[in-house]
Amino acid sequence: MPEGPEIRRAADRIANVLVDETVEEVAFAFPELQRFTKVLSGQRVLEVETRGKALLTHFDNDYAIYSHNQLYGVWKIAKRGKMPATNRSLRLALHTSGHSALLYSASDISVWPREEIGMHPFLATLGPDLLSAKLAWRDISERLAMPRFAGRSLAALYLDQHFLAGSGNYLRSEILFCAGVHPKRRPRDLSRGERGRLARETLDLPRRSYETGGITLPPRLAATLKKTVKGFERRRFFVFGRDGRPCYSCKDTIRRDSMGSRRIYWCPTCQPE
Repeated sequence: MPEGPEIRRAADRIANVLVDETVEEVAFAFPELQRFTKVLSGQRVLEVETRGKALLTHFDNDYAIYSHNQLYGVWKIAKRGKMPATNRSLRLALHTSGHSALLYSASDISVWPREEIGMHPFLATLGPDLLSAKLAWRDISERLAMPRFAGRSLAALYLDQHFLAGSGNYLRSEILFCAGVHPKRRPRDLSRGERGRLARETLDLPRRSYETGGITLPPRLAATLKKTVKGFERRRFFVFGRDGRPCYSCKDTIRRDSMGSRRIYWCPTCQPE
């Protein structure tokens, strides 16, 4: 599933072709949404916003399209009239005079009056967005100390969108590694210094991933690996997907387990249990 940084980058691409443009034609695959084609066609797009893993397209008639990629959804941008070659099912199409923003394979799409969008069942329960410019590391530290979160394992907490919106499977492994904390530990078991370090990494890693297109490694290490390691997926992360390989920091062997029904990776030396 795409995580916060990937959804934000998709939103940037969509905004680049839609914002301040008139959407001449709107097409929904789902019958229950087709009544909104006339409501939205001919309207100007004001903003493309992300809230965690959800994406909102705001129109100047005070309506918004909510979409969530879930596991398989993907946005594609194309010149108007030139549809991408794909076997995916088209779920939503927004056509301007020059471009098309196309959402494939997603099933969670709805249309809302903008003043009511906060009542969406998913959005109403979200924690702060990891990529929000208003979010500070002290805010995250305070949330870690809240009774509703403090007694849960970090492995579970860092998949919970009520805690922080936009976190997901690769981000939790990478954040916990960089903070030097084991996935089974709980916030209430951390020292003040450990909690502060975890909060800082929770803020920094998603922003680095967003800026680099999915790389969580620091620039110098990423540049070195690019020269010696073939394949983007093999040189993106500290630990995620690297089980059986040596840790970049201590050379111990990265391990893999299943926590919260999702795979997780850690270094037994850098993240002692």
